[in-house]
Amino acid sequence: MRKRYGDVEALAGLDLAVAPGTVYGLLGPNGAGKSTVVRILSTLTRATAGRATVAGHDVAARPDAVREAIGLAGQHAAVDEKLTGRENLRIFGRLARLGRRGARRRADDLLERFELTEAADRLVSTYSGGMRRRVDLIASLLRAPAVLFLDEPTTGLDPRSRLDIWAIVRELVAEGTTVLLTTQYLDEADHLASAVAVIHHGRVIAEGSPAELKARIGSHVDVEVGGEADLAGAVAVLERLTGGRPAVEDLRIVTGVPGRAPSVPQLVRELDAAGVVVQDVGVRRPSLDDVFLTLTGRTAGTGGAGGGTTGTPQDGPEAQKARRREWSTEGATA
Repeated sequence: MRKRYGDVEALAGLDLAVAPGTVYGLLGPNGAGKSTVVRILSTLTRATAGRATVAGHDVAARPDAVREAIGLAGQHAAVDEKLTGRENLRIFGRLARLGRRGARRRADDLLERFELTEAADRLVSTYSGGMRRRVDLIASLLRAPAVLFLDEPTTGLDPRSRLDIWAIVRELVAEGTTVLLTTQYLDEADHLASAVAVIHHGRVIAEGSPAELKARIGSHVDVEVGGEADLAGAVAVLERLTGGRPAVEDLRIVTGVPGRAPSVPQLVRELDAAGVVVQDVGVRRPSLDDVFLTLTGRTAGTGGAGGGTTGTPQDGPEAQKARRREWSTEGATA
């Protein structure tokens, strides 16, 4: 599947296959084309070339059938602030052709299920950001979709609201819904997704469960010694235990562990037996941030998939425009 915007090839060369009843995380820098993938798969825009199917329906040939099978929650809550939460959902239900009575019943059921009944008859303008996102997510569920597209669903939310959205997603998947999730937050994909794709230069460069991807990177052992006289002994112990090549900076030694990392008690025993004075010892398991940085050479704060979690300024418009020439998707299937 390919998508061009003038001279810019936004999507080209990325294949996706999402298992039913799972959360599939799609990670990439801001401006990488994640939202374009969602827009094509949800029939909001047409691909320039290639083929995609969603819930067994060809996106280009049978867009109506695709729309019948999906729900979509975009990056911004699409709710009317001048209406109440209940009124918003009933209107969405009518637009989804549930009928007046069906829309009322479905809206009331979902409001109760997701604990918004008390606020249902207040104007949405009085809602917090987290409540608005919950109403928007509920609106995408009015037709009980087989496939749900969540495009950065928790961007800008506080930690409590993010956890609420995560709980809703887990509940839906447990009931059989398939979720394609794009997110800026790598910890979100780590918590929710059973499979993750990291995209770079328009192709999947790594795919698997979060645990599988982190296992490829390996852990890091960090040791701080008491003095310079302890460095040589500590380096020798770490080389023997980890098989890695330690890096030394001042009195701190860090080494990657390609296989299974030694435990902290084992490290302390071996260093003590070698006569090394130790100030601190730690074993750090890799995160998806480490995976992303290692595979793409990009940090989350410089346009990476976790942008916004580090406080580093995002790339400017020109950098984003140039990056859109690199990133792509082809042959996506949900």
